[in-house]
Amino acid sequence: MKTQSRVISVGLCALALWVGAATGVAADQVAGIVMVPHLTIEGTLGATDQIQYCTNLSQPHWVALTNLVVAQTNYSFVDVGALLAPRRFYRVVVSSPEGMALIPAGSFTMGDSLDGDENCIPQHSVNVSAFFMDKYLVTKSLWDTVKAWNGGNGYGYDNAGAGKAPTHPVQTVNWYDVVKWCNARSEMEGLEPCYYADANMAAVYKSGQVTNPWVKWSAGGYRLPTEAEWEKAARGGASGHRFPWSDVDSITQSRANYFSATAYAFDLSTTRGYHPTFNDGVYPYTSPVGYFGANGYGLYDMAGNVWEWCWDWYGWYSSDSQTDPRGPASGWWRVVRGGSWSNDAMRCRSANRYDPNPTYSDNDSGFRCVRVPSQ
Repeated sequence: MKTQSRVISVGLCALALWVGAATGVAADQVAGIVMVPHLTIEGTLGATDQIQYCTNLSQPHWVALTNLVVAQTNYSFVDVGALLAPRRFYRVVVSSPEGMALIPAGSFTMGDSLDGDENCIPQHSVNVSAFFMDKYLVTKSLWDTVKAWNGGNGYGYDNAGAGKAPTHPVQTVNWYDVVKWCNARSEMEGLEPCYYADANMAAVYKSGQVTNPWVKWSAGGYRLPTEAEWEKAARGGASGHRFPWSDVDSITQSRANYFSATAYAFDLSTTRGYHPTFNDGVYPYTSPVGYFGANGYGLYDMAGNVWEWCWDWYGWYSSDSQTDPRGPASGWWRVVRGGSWSNDAMRCRSANRYDPNPTYSDNDSGFRCVRVPSQ
């Protein structure tokens, strides 16, 4: 559960008792009116809000009043329990699905001009709707759990998926594998799948290589992040920085699992080459998910460990402002983000983009999922 900033307007609501009377009989009168707090809350559709109160902000002890699934962005709540209570202060805590973090809606500047990388320019403003993202890369353990379920449910993969340990990220999976796996994870959890093999969205995409699956973007199941969603999430709410952290614009192996070298001035690691903690002489040198610190949104491994598949076909940027972009309609290469255990610091930048063939599968590529709040 993660506390998010919420706008709460507190008004007063009058509660009164009225009793109707039969014809010819005098009606009872209202003897008094009690004013109670009436909260107007700006919420995120589909998220679960917990409304809490305390009576002393200097020594707050927050008490839960109720949990509500947000059905409209502005909604009201009346605290009837405040009738005889001392004054109350209110806040809203947003609960994300288990293992996921809420990435709030808003605009950010996509790309950067820090290091002369032509793939990351021109910078442009992108507005992204709210979504949930896995805090961790999909582990080999989770991959296997879903595959064990979908074995008798019509799913087929090009690659079995590999992992150095159950808590390490799954790797050696191609783009088609992870898209189908997202559907399987959705169905396993009783959620509506996002990817389909036909334009009518009647056939859930489960097997083969469908070059351009049809996507139900409003579905509540799991899918890959768009490239814009990934970069907004990686930046953790900060802007203008090179990496997923904002206190410095440099990188060391105390922050990420990558190949350190002297080629870049912003690589300040005191250890060089493969990460010494994970270089055991047996490829790949991946690390357990969550080994390093989280970014501002509570996401781990947004730099290094394994590349992360995104939905988009690779294409050149435009300088135009965009809202929820989903990349070119077609192409030759799909986008991966984040760098890996075998890549240098340049590849681990939040703005860096790479474009393998969607059939590519090796021990440096994995993924994580996103979901949209219920519509």
